[in-house]
Amino acid sequence: MRNNRLSMSVLLALLLAGTAQAKLNVFACEPEWAALVKELAGDEASIFAATHAGQDPHHVEARPSLIARLRSADLAVCTGAELETGWMPMVQRRARNPKVLPGQPGYFEATDAVTLLEKPAELDRAEGDVHGDGNPHVQLDPRRILEIAKALSARLQQIDGSNSTLYRRRLQDFAARWQAALSRWQGDAGALRGRRVVVHHQEWTYLLDWLGMQRVGSLEPKPGIPPNMAHLAQLKQQPADLIVLSPLNDEKPAEWLTSQTGVPAVVLPQTVGAVSGSDDLFSLFDTIVRRLNDLEHR
Repeated sequence: MRNNRLSMSVLLALLLAGTAQAKLNVFACEPEWAALVKELAGDEASIFAATHAGQDPHHVEARPSLIARLRSADLAVCTGAELETGWMPMVQRRARNPKVLPGQPGYFEATDAVTLLEKPAELDRAEGDVHGDGNPHVQLDPRRILEIAKALSARLQQIDGSNSTLYRRRLQDFAARWQAALSRWQGDAGALRGRRVVVHHQEWTYLLDWLGMQRVGSLEPKPGIPPNMAHLAQLKQQPADLIVLSPLNDEKPAEWLTSQTGVPAVVLPQTVGAVSGSDDLFSLFDTIVRRLNDLEHR
């Protein structure tokens, strides 16, 4: 009897080990893509987020821990459009994992799935931190999130065909819930259309485009260049309805402009987990719309 119990234990352990090994290892460059993979793959994926909401994804150290994670990944999901150009290529080279190199099915860039805004006719680094392929901050438009979800689900089905039925079912479920939320957000944010916005950084381009708001200025004189007094003094003359910044930004320039003009400022989460209560993609946009409406109605 004891031997039988032992055999059953060994068999159970092997089965559990087999289940664990069957999971798809996913390396997500930013928290929003980790959250999207979780929606689309559920427990079939073991997901590692390479950055957290408190980090600027432009500037990340290619740490050994990131290299080790990418080395064992089946799929890497990044933003693309040069957002991670300062660190991801080095992580890929050192990981030596051919599955997740550019051009391979195991490497997915979200910006490949959508139309990008603000693509410069000419690339001039004197104009600041400009991305030649266009503005990469597509995670702040829920319409584009759905397009990216469809493309990412197709990629999951391609590289993990044994679970393709599950991925299709989870995409259908996500799309239905997302469309319902999208209608609710657009209804709730209707009064914001036409509002004139000064942003800290140009990461809000897609959010403003979705909500029909107008960017009339930036606290940064050029993308990635910190605000300075000469530029802020010029912004005082620009009529605006609100100032938008993220938790990553220095609050002092926005506070100064508010003190000089009376234009209120609001901190919005730029990704999943950036502020309390924005722990997944749905609550990210719930929080953004609620904070904007709170400012509109106060």
